[in-house]
Amino acid sequence: MNIRPGLRKFVLIAHIVSSVGSLGAVAGFLALAVAGLTSQDAQVTRSAYIAMEVIARFVIVPLVSASLLIGVAQSLGTTWGLFRHYWVLAKLLLTLLAVIVLLLQMEGIAHVAAVAVETTLSSADLLGLRRSLVVHAAGGLVVLLVTTTLSVYKPRGMTRYGWRKLHNQKGDPA
Repeated sequence: MNIRPGLRKFVLIAHIVSSVGSLGAVAGFLALAVAGLTSQDAQVTRSAYIAMEVIARFVIVPLVSASLLIGVAQSLGTTWGLFRHYWVLAKLLLTLLAVIVLLLQMEGIAHVAAVAVETTLSSADLLGLRRSLVVHAAGGLVVLLVTTTLSVYKPRGMTRYGWRKLHNQKGDPA
C-alpha cells in the first residue's frame, strides 16, 4: 500500500524530526548523566539528576516512541515495506530494543531523581545506578546513530519475504 506523496512527505518529516530529536535529547541526557556522576558540586549533581528525569519522561520517551510508531506507519505506506529489506528490519529491531531498555531504565532514573530531591548525593551514593545511567545513555546514543546511518545508506539486501513480494509483483512464478 502506497500513501499519497503529500502525506508521505509529512510522515517522513515527522519521522526525521522525532528521530533526530530523540538523538539530541539522548545526547543531552548523556551529558547530564556524566555531569551528575563526575561533578564535585552538590547542586550540579542534584540538578542534573532532576533534569534527567524530566528529559527522559517528557522528551526522550515520547520522541523515541513516536519515531517507532511513525517508522512502522511509514514503512507500511511505502515500497520499502516493514519486512522486505534487512536495513528496515534492523532499524525496527534496534528501535524496539531501545524503547524496551528505556522503559526499563525509567524506574532507576526516577529513583535517582527522587533521592536527589530529598538529599545531597555523595560520590558513593547510588554509584552503580548512576554509572548504569551513563552506560545506557551512551548505548542508546550508539543505537540511534546506527539507525540513522542505516536510514541514510540503506544497505542492499532483501529478506526472503521481500524477494517473494518482488517476484509476485513482477508476475514471476519463482
